[in-house]
Amino acid sequence: MPRVRSVAVSGLLVLSLLGLNSCGSDDSKAGSDSELNSIKIEGKAGVKPEVTFDGKVEGTKQESKVLIKGDGDTVADGDTVALHIWIGNGFTQKESLNTYDQGPQSVELTKDVLPPLREALIDHRIGDRVAVLTSADKAYGEGGNPSLKLGSKDAVLFVVDILSKVEVLKEAQGEEKEPASWAPTLIEEDGVITGLDFSEAHKPTGELIATTLIKGDGPVIEKDQTIFVHYLGQVYGAAEPFDENFSTGSPFSFPLGAGQVIAGWDDRLAGRTIGSRVILEIPPNEGYGEAGQPDAGIKGTDTLFFLVDILGAS
Repeated sequence: MPRVRSVAVSGLLVLSLLGLNSCGSDDSKAGSDSELNSIKIEGKAGVKPEVTFDGKVEGTKQESKVLIKGDGDTVADGDTVALHIWIGNGFTQKESLNTYDQGPQSVELTKDVLPPLREALIDHRIGDRVAVLTSADKAYGEGGNPSLKLGSKDAVLFVVDILSKVEVLKEAQGEEKEPASWAPTLIEEDGVITGLDFSEAHKPTGELIATTLIKGDGPVIEKDQTIFVHYLGQVYGAAEPFDENFSTGSPFSFPLGAGQVIAGWDDRLAGRTIGSRVILEIPPNEGYGEAGQPDAGIKGTDTLFFLVDILGAS
């Protein structure tokens, strides 16, 4: 999760969705004697669920249950879907993570996705709300997930709202454009963008400006859509980026124009086309303001440069 939103939760969502060293488990639908049935999960699909545990649960057997039935297309292995997810600890009976406070996320259903999440998505329909109960060691591997305060023997509850299928490009595509003379140049290693070179870039002007490197050949994106991007952020003059997701290959998604990201993104990405690649120069007042982001090494006087590839929208 990028620092354009919140440094404090950077990386937690990735760790909650990817299997890493996790192992598979025997799955079953929740029967009448299921532990899953002892947990009250209330609320409408697309809205943060209200979860009430009736005491501790063990999660020794992975179980799943469709709480709300949707009527959309069926999700298949390999699809990319937009979703919301709530994760809770069945031992402490507390929330570990949710995406409802930040905006929908995208997941490409590869073999790297957590087995419980694959269970909650594949062969289910758009509009479904699905609950999966398992143990943290079965979901994440022997160590559980310390970043989410999930010990290896703790039960873990996933509540997943399947919002839509998304056509997401692998990379920017369209008509290549000559960037503005003020822009930094891209640094690449083995075909992956790793940073920005400011040696021939101008000194920051204090204005919010943008230049197009590739004009995408897809539809125009509008505010209130959830968009999917690759990005790289670097402080002017810094040797390395403070955050990026080009190396992961996994897009970051957020609702455009909803104030979920820094103002410079909302202002300068709206109205562009899917497939576009742009560089944004963002002054402090359109970024993190006077407070900066100390955890990311960003001072309140720093100008930020972002490379953004717009890969899809829903």
